[in-house]
Amino acid sequence: MTASKKRNDDRSSQAFSRPQSSAPSHSYTHVAGSSNLNRRGDSSSKAVQQFSADARLHAVYERSGESGKLFDYSESVRTTNQSVPEAEMTAYLSKMQRGGLVQPFGCMIAVDEVSFSVIAYSENAREMLGLAPLSARSLEGSNFLTIGTDVRTLFTPSSSLLLEKAFGAREITLLNPIWIHSNSSGKPFYAILHRNDVGIVIDLEPAKTEDPALSIAGAIQSQKLAVRAISHLQSLPSGDIKLLCEAVVESVRNLTGHDRVMVYKFHEDEHGEIVAESKRPDLEPYLGLHYPATDIPQASRFLFKQSRVRMIVDCHAPSVPVIQDETLKQPLCLVGSTLRAPHGCHPQYMANMGSIASLTLAVIINGNEEDCAKGTSLQKLWGLVVGHHTSARYIPFPLRFACEFLMQAFSLQLKMELQLASELAEKHALRTQTLLCDMFLRDSPIGIVTQSPSILDIVKCDGAALYYEGKYYPLGFTPTEAQIKEILEWLSAFHGQLTGLSTDSLADAGFPGAASLGDAVCGMAVARIRTGDFLFWFRSHTAKEIKWGGAKHDPQDKDDGQQMHPRSSFKAFLQVVKSRSLPWENAEMDAIHSLQLILRNSFQDNGSNSKAVIQGQRMDLELQDMDVLRSVAREMVRLIETATAPIFAVDLDGHINGWNAKVAELTGLPAEEAMGKSLVHDLVHKGSQETADKLLFHALRGEENKNIELRLKTFGSDQNKQAVFVVVNACSSKDSANNIVGVCFVGQDVTGERIVMDKFISIQADYKAIVQSLNPLIPPIFASDANTCCSEWNTAMEKLTGWSRSEIIGKLLIGEVFGGCCEVRGQDAIANFMIVLHNAIEGQDIERMPFSFFARDGKFVQVLLTANRRLNMDGRVIGAFCFLQIASPELQLALKVQRQQDQKCVSKMKELAYICHEVQNPLAGLRFSHMLLGSTNLSEDQKQLLETSAACKKQIDKVMKDVDLETMEDGSMELEEVEFVLGSVMDAVISQVMFIQRERGFHLIREIPEIAKTLALYGDQIRIQQVLSDFLLNMARSSPSPEGWVEIQLNPSFRETLSGTTIARIEFRIICPGEGLPAELVQDMFWSNRWASQHGLGLGMCRRIVKLMKGEVQYIRESERCYFTVILQLPVVKPALRIT
Repeated sequence: MTASKKRNDDRSSQAFSRPQSSAPSHSYTHVAGSSNLNRRGDSSSKAVQQFSADARLHAVYERSGESGKLFDYSESVRTTNQSVPEAEMTAYLSKMQRGGLVQPFGCMIAVDEVSFSVIAYSENAREMLGLAPLSARSLEGSNFLTIGTDVRTLFTPSSSLLLEKAFGAREITLLNPIWIHSNSSGKPFYAILHRNDVGIVIDLEPAKTEDPALSIAGAIQSQKLAVRAISHLQSLPSGDIKLLCEAVVESVRNLTGHDRVMVYKFHEDEHGEIVAESKRPDLEPYLGLHYPATDIPQASRFLFKQSRVRMIVDCHAPSVPVIQDETLKQPLCLVGSTLRAPHGCHPQYMANMGSIASLTLAVIINGNEEDCAKGTSLQKLWGLVVGHHTSARYIPFPLRFACEFLMQAFSLQLKMELQLASELAEKHALRTQTLLCDMFLRDSPIGIVTQSPSILDIVKCDGAALYYEGKYYPLGFTPTEAQIKEILEWLSAFHGQLTGLSTDSLADAGFPGAASLGDAVCGMAVARIRTGDFLFWFRSHTAKEIKWGGAKHDPQDKDDGQQMHPRSSFKAFLQVVKSRSLPWENAEMDAIHSLQLILRNSFQDNGSNSKAVIQGQRMDLELQDMDVLRSVAREMVRLIETATAPIFAVDLDGHINGWNAKVAELTGLPAEEAMGKSLVHDLVHKGSQETADKLLFHALRGEENKNIELRLKTFGSDQNKQAVFVVVNACSSKDSANNIVGVCFVGQDVTGERIVMDKFISIQADYKAIVQSLNPLIPPIFASDANTCCSEWNTAMEKLTGWSRSEIIGKLLIGEVFGGCCEVRGQDAIANFMIVLHNAIEGQDIERMPFSFFARDGKFVQVLLTANRRLNMDGRVIGAFCFLQIASPELQLALKVQRQQDQKCVSKMKELAYICHEVQNPLAGLRFSHMLLGSTNLSEDQKQLLETSAACKKQIDKVMKDVDLETMEDGSMELEEVEFVLGSVMDAVISQVMFIQRERGFHLIREIPEIAKTLALYGDQIRIQQVLSDFLLNMARSSPSPEGWVEIQLNPSFRETLSGTTIARIEFRIICPGEGLPAELVQDMFWSNRWASQHGLGLGMCRRIVKLMKGEVQYIRESERCYFTVILQLPVVKPALRIT
């Protein structure tokens, strides 16, 4: 081999890090030529490379002549690795996003958001809106469209008002579509609005009816069809992604009527595959087709993330140019436009496959915050659902909107299936580790190829081999011994310093003898055990793994490879991968690396009792594992016993064998008396016995049920009390052999809510009197008619949302009320609400579904939504009835009084009431003194001290109202969120520790950034002040004196949400030297329900308050110091810095 060749091979190697161990250093390399390295961080670089390939393909197409007739697609795909000039790349991306052309089935107008003046419009807009041509400007009363025209003059007054309202919305897309009429012709249009970098783009699609009510009815019918399809998806058995994909293509085809609907899945190496298909019987099937990554360019994939629905009505229709203001610096961005014209060779590709119209729906999988922290996107384009039609086809916007909802539900379901598959893969990895241990304990390394299981079972491969002490032991499809020696010589010459190597193409990796291996051996993974000894795994070419259900992919097929067609794409893909295997995945390489380490270490041990030592170590590990399991089991039992939720369990005969403290408290039946009783016959009311019996029947067969209501009897002193209602989840209990031995029930007490609901239902005939009642026990209630328009909006809803009944009645609850007036966070929330509302109208009652929205004043409201079908006197469905459950103080107090019957609790409440009442007198005196001081001439320092004193007084008021600690424990305490300045809170917190600081003589160190002192936030100021002061005082008491110190640090950071809200993440750290808090205080804070001291009670309650605010608190003890860490995330009212 020449020196030049050697340099090329060196450049083709890409090293990646492997887990380090105590064994000698191991260096692994993945050699270039892989279609997929499957490494985090490589995806972005692969995307950039693919952008370049896409740009080159586009440039070749445009240079190939009119209509691309001279374009050789297959050859171009194979040569896309050539470099692309930066100018070509820029031009390519600009044409994709700013092509200046729209489809002719509608028209487009771009408007300046402030002045409403037109800054761009499509050439067909005048004709479509029925406007006079520019030559007729002199005609009196005529409307004209030109640059600078006020867009409101083009539409009727009522339509203009709708546009003005939409322009003021924060999330303008949530209001789509807007029903407007041309001022000249009176024709109706769907107006679909979105913002871009220069203004608002209005896409106008002609509507088929002039009656808005009919349009609404059509939209509602589309939503109902989507909801039924979603319900079907959710009813499918889990664990089968193929079945889920097949169901979604059938549902989309039923909704849209397309001749063919397919699911395209994107693989990790960016190439695609059709994994599901529903089609007309006479059409050629494409199921199983693979195609190169260039078939769907990266720029198009990026656009699908921005606009998830893409419709092409007629690929033969000539595109319409966009006329724009000459002062705009660049062509108008059409990324979000529903009318954006198809780009480049895509229309010809469609025409070649006999497709005239298409509808493409993006399948977006949302990632987790860990991925975001590592620099990867929270959103991944998993694939596309594509509909094709053999003639021109227009899908109205409401139906496309329904399809988008369906895709959101499909994406959520798909994400759960992918997570399930990931969990199964993790279990397989554990089984692999067991397999490695089994190999490790064998008498001789030769056993890993001569016995079963063997190294073939470690990873998916076509062959494996061991080269040990100069002898060759092959399994499956492998190179000959002579060929393996050539491979060893090549490894020694070019990769001698490495202990491992993997490639999916030996030819591309530079192995000179790759051609002689044929298609049977393309990919290889190798691990060096010691000098001269190696393990090999081999894979055949990728095409061997691929089957196309539509046609043979024999090289003798006579298709015209120059034409862009699915069969040509498939052939091009096969040509690209003909010398490559499937890529080696992370888990597979980890398994290989683990086996390598085990064997290397075993060879280093030359003692005769090495196996005994290993077995002894294994036994020690097993004993350690048993201790851990016992500890975990004890902790689980303790958690169940002390849980605030009712938990009970039964054996195979339905007799109680578990009964925690909470269910004992609710029913009045102690655990020792409950044991052995029959759940169905002794503990459940007669009305719930059938339900409980069915629950047991299904759970004992492994079928788990959720959110089932049971009515339990009460006993003892509570026997005269009404029954206890619990909503339970039932799951099977299994032993170590995975045999079902009983059923465990985890419940939630809904007795209080059920009482309120029963009272409401009992007088449903006169529900208006209750709905409009000012009684604080009546929850917020709203209702819809059969078309999801709001027909009821009670006083409590007015108070909660800030929107009056007159402003809401008659509006669509989906989009106009929730999504318009009451803004929500993202389309997923709207989709879930739409599903709930339609299911309720169809008769599927929904209870206690988490729901959130923004009130009129911007406050974020979180509630539980219950929805039920509404019937008239004739039993006909007239809509849905919904009410929201919030943790109001009045409702919590009413439920608390019902639960507290014994005299001891009443006595304690009297004592607390006395203290709270009597302390008001000195507090009133303090308030009066503050008022007098505030009216005098005070210096700025004195005013600051007075403000700090007032904050401390408010904290006393707040604590004195905390007579119901259970609201803190169960998380139902209501936070009072207000605007506040963080510096004021810190002044009040520090003032509370000054007396003890002077008494004990320690140093108080404050490390608070200047930006934090003026930072304006939104949250419960007094609760934050209470928590921080309690933690600081306890650390002050624990600090050694007089030479000790206490330090309080504050570290803010910022991020922006998708809705534009700035969130401040603030980390408070309170530090002191020495041993820190006594062990009993730490026990009280984190684990106890019965506190040993008042300080422990305070710490425990403060920890619960932090948890209620969605924060985190930790106590860490190090060798020479200890510290509290409190992390809170709060919205910024007025950003104190510029976020970049």
